[in-house]
Amino acid sequence: MSTALDRLREALPEAIVSEHARLGDATVTVAPPRLLEVLGLLHAEPDLDFDMLSDLTAVDYQPRSPRFEVVYHLYSVVQNHRLRVKVQVDEADCEIDSVVSVWPAANWLEREVFDLYGIGFRGHPDLRRILLYEEFEGYPLRKDYPKTRRQPLVGPVN
Repeated sequence: MSTALDRLREALPEAIVSEHARLGDATVTVAPPRLLEVLGLLHAEPDLDFDMLSDLTAVDYQPRSPRFEVVYHLYSVVQNHRLRVKVQVDEADCEIDSVVSVWPAANWLEREVFDLYGIGFRGHPDLRRILLYEEFEGYPLRKDYPKTRRQPLVGPVN
């Protein structure tokens, strides 16, 4: 996995916030404004060829600031290697760039993160709820969402 980290260090050193590897599992945290550039390089570079976005999720680290991290799990079928890419998202500006243009499979995954955490994705082709109904208030996977909160099931008004 050192190939991917080495290539990122060489091509986009200012985009890397931190990196670490443990037991062959590499993780790199990138600066939010450089996210699309980093992921585009990882996808397009022939010696890296991360052709599969196997998962995209978020983590709420309240009360830490920045509060959220969006996590991309990448896999190269041809090279048979994995990489985890993280980007930190501040609660006050809870939005990052969409990666649907790089991996179309990100479409529903970004909608899920939006629906459950309230993190927006700039440039997403159809950013709306995917699991919860439109009238649902709040984001149930945020740590400050009250676990005993009850919401009525409200359907569309015809």
